[in-house]
Amino acid sequence: MLNAFALAIGQLGDRRILSVLAKSVAITLLIFAVLGGGLWYGLTAWGPGDGNGGFIAAILAGLLVIVSLWLLFRLVALAVLQLFGDEVVRAVEARHYPQAAASARPLGWREELRVGARSLLRALGYNLLALPFAFLLMATAVGPAILFAAVNAILLGRELTEMAALRHRDAAGNAPVPGFGARGVLGAIVVVLLTVPFVNFLAPVLGAAAATHLVHRRGTAR
Repeated sequence: MLNAFALAIGQLGDRRILSVLAKSVAITLLIFAVLGGGLWYGLTAWGPGDGNGGFIAAILAGLLVIVSLWLLFRLVALAVLQLFGDEVVRAVEARHYPQAAASARPLGWREELRVGARSLLRALGYNLLALPFAFLLMATAVGPAILFAAVNAILLGRELTEMAALRHRDAAGNAPVPGFGARGVLGAIVVVLLTVPFVNFLAPVLGAAAATHLVHRRGTAR
């Protein structure tokens, strides 16, 4: 696992990886900029009518965007990565696994849409299922955070490895997906990276690259 992340970090200078990183960061920031503008407009329209209304609305909008950035960044960043994740996988395969890259089966847009929708529904479903348990753990202060971190680590590990494995299904439709433990550790590392300021912009790309290495090592082991 550490070697997979080391290889992923070592490829951050690859122009294809940098291109995905630039696009994902730009779109993520644009989403939150639009959110901030919408909040500012709404607060100005419905806020106090005195001369300080615009200033107060700007401050409130800024605070709400900061809170939203903290709460929603993981979901937004990973949703954006769904658009470009395949580019990360192909860049890693071209550099480290050229034979596998040559025999890969590209996903059509319909299949990508279906996989993305299924991933989104699964993420929403699992987090909604965890919500009642999070309320029960409110008295422990850190309980809800640990619960959601564990749920999302499992989800992330599955989504990131499937992103790479689906390109290499055999005739029977089986893909070389790593085991539950490896996926869980991968997801946990990405969840931790997503909590670190600035590093969180790199986390989805690093996770996709490391997942590609895990998938191909699983395929080799088989």
